[in-house]
Amino acid sequence: MESDFQPDLEALTRAISLMCEGPTAARPQALPKALPELGVTSAQAIEWLAPHVFNSAADLGSALAAAHMDPPTPWITWATTQWNARLNQNLLHPATAPAARQLEQRLVSWLAPYFGMTGGHMTPGSTLANLTALWAARDCAGVTEVVASEMAHLSISKAAHILGLKLRKIPTNRMGAMVEGALPSDLSRSALVLTAGTTSTGAVDPLALSGLAAWTHIDAAWAGPLRLTRMSDRLDGLEQADSVAVSAHKWLFQPKESALIFFKDVDKAHAAISLGGAYLAVPNIGILGSHGAMAVPLLATLMAWGREGLASKIEHCIHVAESLANHVNHDDRLELLTWPVTGVVNWRPRDTHSLDAWHQSLPAGMVSTTTLRGETWFRNVIANPSANASAITQAITDVQL
Repeated sequence: MESDFQPDLEALTRAISLMCEGPTAARPQALPKALPELGVTSAQAIEWLAPHVFNSAADLGSALAAAHMDPPTPWITWATTQWNARLNQNLLHPATAPAARQLEQRLVSWLAPYFGMTGGHMTPGSTLANLTALWAARDCAGVTEVVASEMAHLSISKAAHILGLKLRKIPTNRMGAMVEGALPSDLSRSALVLTAGTTSTGAVDPLALSGLAAWTHIDAAWAGPLRLTRMSDRLDGLEQADSVAVSAHKWLFQPKESALIFFKDVDKAHAAISLGGAYLAVPNIGILGSHGAMAVPLLATLMAWGREGLASKIEHCIHVAESLANHVNHDDRLELLTWPVTGVVNWRPRDTHSLDAWHQSLPAGMVSTTTLRGETWFRNVIANPSANASAITQAITDVQL
C-alpha cells in the first residue's frame, strides 16, 4: 500500500508522455459498470483511462478552435497542477500551506491594481466570485436587490436567489449591452451588476455607471484581462466599482476552477464574509472551506510570460476577431451583428434558411451558436492564442452552398 504514495518514476514518465502526446492509437476499452472489488496497478489504470480522456477531447489549441470561451493551457500549468496534486495543500490551515498562502497573496497584489482594487482572493470560477461579491454587497452595503442586464451571466440570478435578494433585469441594446436609460432612478439599496464581456456577444455594459448604486459589482469574467493590455481603455470605469470578478480559466489561460474576486475595500469586504471556528488558526474568508493552492499555476504563468507576454496573447486574439469581422463585412453572403469589442464575433449567412447547412460545412470546433432576440447567430470566441485568422477566414470562404 505504501508504494501507492511513493513516486513510480517509470509510470509517472509514461503519464507525462501520454499527456504530451494527446490522442492515442489505443482504442478505449469499456470501463467497469460497478466499482471493482480488486484494483489494477496505477500504471495499468493510466493506460486504461488515457484513450477515454484524450481521444475524444477537443483540441482547444487548434488554429481553427474559436467556438467557446475555453482556451488551451500552457504547459507550465500542467506541471504546477501536478505539484499541487502532490502536496495537497489547504490554505485554510496555514501550518500545512504557509508558502501557498503567501503565493496567493502575492498574485492578488500583482493583479488587483490593474482593476483599481486593493485586494481579494481566488475562487474556483466566476460563479463563486460573483456570489462572493454580492454576499459582501448585502452585508457591507445593506443592499436588498440586484440590478443587472438581461444578458448578465446566469450566475447573477443564482447568487440573488441564494442570498435572498430581489433581482431586477434591465433591457439591452442590439449588441447585448445594458440600456443606460432603463435603470431605476433609486439605486440606494441596490447592487448594480455590470458585465464586461457578455457570454453571447462579448458586450460591455456602460461602466461609467459604476458608483451610482449602493454597491457596484463588475462581472469581468471574460474581458477583465484586457486591463493588462493596450486595450485597457475598453474597460474604463471599471476601477470605480466596489468589486470585480475575473475568470482565470478564460483569458488568463488557466485550467478550470480558477478565478479571482477583487474588492475596492478588501479589509471591509473580507471582514463581512469571514467566519471563525475553534479548529481554525485564521478566519475562513469567503465561500470556500478547504482551499487548494490554485494560485500556483497562474503565478507561474505570469512569471514565465510577464505582463507583456500575457498581453501579446490577448492582443493576438483581438486581432483575429477583428480580422474575422472584417472578412464577414466584405463577404456579400454574410451578415455581421456588430463590430466585436472583446474578441467575440457574431455573424451568420444573410440567407438564414441556410444557417444549419453552413454550420455543418464549417470545421468542428470553429463556431458555436447563440440566440439573440429570438434569432440564431454564429459565435466565434477568440480565446485561443493559436487561432489563425487566415485559416478561419479561408474555412468560411471555402463554404459553397
